[in-house]
Order: sequence, then structure tokens, then C-alpha cells
Amino acid sequence: MIDLHYWTTPNGHKITMLLEEAALPYRVRPVNIGRGEQFQPDFLRIAPNNRIPAIVDHAPKGGGEPISVFESGAILLYLADKTGKFVPQDLRGRTEALQWLFWQMGGLGPMAGQNHHFTQYAPEPIAYAIDRYVKETGRLYGVLDKHLSDGREYIAGTYSIADMACYPWIVPHERQRQNLKDFPHLAQWFERIRERPATVRAYDLVQRINTAPTVDEDAKKVLFGQDASTVRR
Repeated sequence: MIDLHYWTTPNGHKITMLLEEAALPYRVRPVNIGRGEQFQPDFLRIAPNNRIPAIVDHAPKGGGEPISVFESGAILLYLADKTGKFVPQDLRGRTEALQWLFWQMGGLGPMAGQNHHFTQYAPEPIAYAIDRYVKETGRLYGVLDKHLSDGREYIAGTYSIADMACYPWIVPHERQRQNLKDFPHLAQWFERIRERPATVRAYDLVQRINTAPTVDEDAKKVLFGQDASTVRR
């Protein structure tokens, strides 16, 4: 059994997509990040960066004590290695999948996240910041669209953790001020993943876990008001 400490964000969806695809038994431990539950001591013991998602695997490969893992990319790789699925086993295929996984972790996710922040949550619009991150998000969409233009169905050829990492960050494309019609190869890939039964099940969790807006005024104070003193406390 795997405990998934989760909230309904793109990084959270990555993990439910993989757990559903792999048919691994798991139970959701909701962490309402808009109410500050990510700062609870029990959660910080497994996720010292006070960010979801995190997992505790009570039956790790090879046995032994439970293993906890934080950071969505690390969790995806851990679960792929645990199951032997969704990451190619050959050197070239594995390298292809991992470089795109880290492309998402270092590029698409952070840039789209800044896009979300300045277009939706900043107290007042800052034209330079909005233009910067909307354009960079579009550039990254273009990179992925070009990569998919050679006829491959998925990022690393076969469906993998690279796709699961990227897809949830494309879901809110309208809020990122992107039009998928401008990226036809990416759009086809997006629909292919959206229709997978495991993706449908993963996103169905949203209605069971969080039916309220994630970011209201109180949540903004929690999510956007932290500094080093938060960690020291």
C-alpha cells in the first residue's frame, strides 16, 4: 500500500496518473495547501520542502522499512522503477524519457507556474512579468510540439513518466493564454492522453477531494507569503 499525500494541482495529478496506470494500491491523504496543512510536522517529516505531492511506500521493492519520497519527478521515477513500467529499460530509451522528465521539472512546470501566478494571482497586473512568462510558456509548448512532429505518439515513443509529467501542466492551457490550435502535434498528443481511462480516473479524484477553489484570498496568504522564517519555525 502506498500513502499519497496529495492535493489537486498539476504536480499532484502526475502521481495519480501513474498510480492509476500501474494499478498500484494507494490511499489518498489530502493535504489542503490553501489552508496550510503542508506545514504540519507529520507532513514535513516526509516532505521537508513543504510541497505536495509526497508518498510513503509501505512495501518497497526488496523489502525493508517504508520509504518516503518527495518531489513529483523523483516520485514518478521511483514508482516507474518499482513497477518496471513507464520508463524504458534500454539505455537510449531511458535517457530519452528522463531528459524530458527533467525538461518538465526545470522548464515547463516552473515557467507555467510563474505564468499562472502573474496572470491570475498577482495583486496588480505587471505587464513585463505577464509578457515574459506567457511567451516563455508558448516557447516551451513549441519545443514539445516540434519534438512530437516526427509522428511519435508519445514523448519517448511509448507512453512514459515523461508524458505523465508534462500533461497536467498542459491541462490549464487556456489560463496560460495558450491556444492548442497553434500546436497541432501537441494537441493530438494531449487528446491521446486525455482519453486514457487511467487519466480519467486520476482527474475524477478532484471532485472527491477538492470541490472548492484552491486559491482564495486566505489561501494566497498561505501560498505566497512564505520565506526562510517559515522553514525555521
